[in-house]
Amino acid sequence: MSGFEGVIVSDPWLQSQLTQVELRGLNSKFVSLKNQSGKITLEDLPSVLVKVKSLSSAFKEKEIREILADLGSDYESHDLDFESFLKVYLNLRDKAADKSGGHKHSSTFLNAGTTTLHTINQSEKGSFVLHINRYLGDDPFLMQFLPLDPDSNDLYELVKDGVLLCKLINIAVPGTIDERAINTKRVLNPWERNENHTLCLNSAKAVGCSVVNIGTQDLAEGRPHLVLGLISQLIKIQLLADLSLKKMPQLVELMEDSEDIEELLRLPPEKVLLKWMNFHLKKGGYKKAVGNFSSDLKDAQAYAYLLNVLAPEHCDPATLHAKDDLERANMVLEHAERMNCKRYLTAEEIVEGSSYLNLAFVAQIFHERNGLSTDGKFSFAEMMTEDIQTCRDERCYRLWINSLGIESYVNNVFEDVRNGWILLEVVDKVYPGSVNWKHASRPPIKMPFRKVENCNQVVKIGKEMKFSLVNVAGNDIVQGNKKLILGFLWQLMRTHMLQLLKNLRTWTRGKDMTDSEILSWANRKVRIMGRKSQIESFKDKSLSSGLFFLDLLWAVEPRVVNWNLVTKGESDDEKRLNATYIVSVARKLGCSVFLLPEDIVEVNQKMILILTASIMYWCLQKQSSSSESESSSSDSSSTHSTTTTCTSTDASPAPSVNGEDEVSSLNGEVSSLTIEEDNDADVLSDVTSVSEEAAIE
Repeated sequence: MSGFEGVIVSDPWLQSQLTQVELRGLNSKFVSLKNQSGKITLEDLPSVLVKVKSLSSAFKEKEIREILADLGSDYESHDLDFESFLKVYLNLRDKAADKSGGHKHSSTFLNAGTTTLHTINQSEKGSFVLHINRYLGDDPFLMQFLPLDPDSNDLYELVKDGVLLCKLINIAVPGTIDERAINTKRVLNPWERNENHTLCLNSAKAVGCSVVNIGTQDLAEGRPHLVLGLISQLIKIQLLADLSLKKMPQLVELMEDSEDIEELLRLPPEKVLLKWMNFHLKKGGYKKAVGNFSSDLKDAQAYAYLLNVLAPEHCDPATLHAKDDLERANMVLEHAERMNCKRYLTAEEIVEGSSYLNLAFVAQIFHERNGLSTDGKFSFAEMMTEDIQTCRDERCYRLWINSLGIESYVNNVFEDVRNGWILLEVVDKVYPGSVNWKHASRPPIKMPFRKVENCNQVVKIGKEMKFSLVNVAGNDIVQGNKKLILGFLWQLMRTHMLQLLKNLRTWTRGKDMTDSEILSWANRKVRIMGRKSQIESFKDKSLSSGLFFLDLLWAVEPRVVNWNLVTKGESDDEKRLNATYIVSVARKLGCSVFLLPEDIVEVNQKMILILTASIMYWCLQKQSSSSESESSSSDSSSTHSTTTTCTSTDASPAPSVNGEDEVSSLNGEVSSLTIEEDNDADVLSDVTSVSEEAAIE
């Protein structure tokens, strides 16, 4: 739900050593400590720094205190400023890396779906550039900048305005971003670039990317390891998109006699790809089983057998009799090109065992020629019809869970939560400290009763959180009761959102937030800005037009809605256009939302509530940040600044949806860098009574 604002420090070297997420976290600790004691000395730091994740695993508080004692002469001032605080942290981080035998903060990026770190590889960068040239070369806006040179740093320059990454998201998952919401001018001002990056990061989360280490400032600076990390995830999502029974029922052919379809359903896409490869290798007489995309493919023999099975007409018998691995790898690539498979890697990279590039290459072969039957043997998979709303809800909760930054990654909610571990991780995120980890079992869990124990603890905590769990036991989760799992996750998601709102104590005065108060806030916010649309509940059928949400988004940030793009919302097509635009505008504003346009058109009251609460959270958070910024600016000892999203106080009124006004709110420059002060504390304290219909049961 954050706007991904950046923390700026005056020392460029310091800025380059830390991501925006790290800077924001350290800035928060620094400000908190400063507020407690008035000034900060080295003696104050051990108790704070020992709680920083990157240091806590390497040092105890006593060890940090001893290290800082040696640094005393380097910091003569008794009152440390923020940059000195950062230097102390970096010193400790390097010592922690040395202690663990690692490299000093080597450039790394996240592999999609995991928390595994990989160092930057120029070959992978070159592969990403070729992928971009291939899939975006004909884009009307980007074609003026493409093709990019794989050997240059042009990629890092082109991502700085956010357009390329937004377009790449739509290539990975078509329709994710309404391209009308992307700011596309040859030269964008800082505000417009920030909007594009915010839209990009929130949309990336909505397709399953991990962006916990990335801020808008990182993208605006084109920081290589973070840019490549995001691009690698997007390309991987695109390449593995069809590896599911729902999209390709033919995959049921991969099942062995001893397997049931549930086992295939619970496999992540990478495992399905390996299973597909081994299926064909077995048919071709290859004696080994491939278990990874690295060492098992280094000699290129598996590739040779695979291509001979899939495309025997292009087979060269000499491939299997090549003198060395490099020669065989070259012959494999020549075979693939005859099949029209574009190169994602070189022969050297096959021999080196590049995991990411091998995965991309195998996925490319799968897309070009999967070799699976089309004679109707997969009819059972085609008959696996699942309720459309259940599928949507599963998608929403899966993406929400993956956005929380927990250690595990969810590929299929109904399968992955059955051992209870992921639910415990989520519960601990929503209510920190609520889980007794001593009584929890970490996967892989072989004993069924251990899974039940995990799920029993989940249910116990849920009841303590006042969730509706009548006659629910841990075994119901273990058995995969979909209705129960969705019901529990809905209550978790709603509680998490309300908890975030409650934590903004400046505006809510620490009180619990209710659905009725969120509804009243939204109606009042729209009304005081002179708009007439109002809703009676979160299932109000008038919401399907999208006009209320567009009024609300305009009320909290007039710049973000371009009324020239808004329809009257009367026909189904017009409603769909408005709903698609709303989702992208909300993400562009800074809201982290996972609903689909269909949820707005069909008035899915649960998703409508979360969308409204997300907009409210962004608005209150912005005003809270503004107040803190004003307070800190009066402190003469402050040596750092934080960029803040601001609103012009003299913004023009919203144009009519009939198109009478030709004003585009996206084209104006910022005329004033002041925050519109709408006293939302009064809104919350003055909330009018609302019918219980507004609450979601």
